Amino acid sequence: MSQTAPITRRRWRRFAWHYVEMIIAMFAGMIILGMLLSAVGLGFSHERDPELAYLLMAFDMSVGMAAWMRYRGHGWARTLEMCGAMFAPALPLFPLLWMGLIDGESLMGLAHVAMFPLMLVVMLWRLDEYAGCAG
Repeated sequence: MSQTAPITRRRWRRFAWHYVEMIIAMFAGMIILGMLLSAVGLGFSHERDPELAYLLMAFDMSVGMAAWMRYRGHGWARTLEMCGAMFAPALPLFPLLWMGLIDGESLMGLAHVAMFPLMLVVMLWRLDEYAGCAG
């Protein structure tokens, strides 16, 4: 076995763990901020206001993820790139919603499914940063 194999495995473990950490932070933001906003009457219905509900949910997820990324030492540029992955699904999905091809519930489901590979693409694009940051 080569001398670099353990280093490569370690980098991929760090990368994978960093991905998991960001997903946890994303869902924590969605749950905590979602509950707080709903408690003060700022929640939106997926049926009545699917666009606003989605954008608010993406914001909540972004806050959780951004807080964790900044804590882990990422700069604002990389943090905002990753937050963009939370909002990017709106680009193809909102027109489908407006054309009546999907409903608000489908919008939320498809957007959540799309966020995971989008986050992964951003992380792979910046592999050195994400494989080296989680320690």
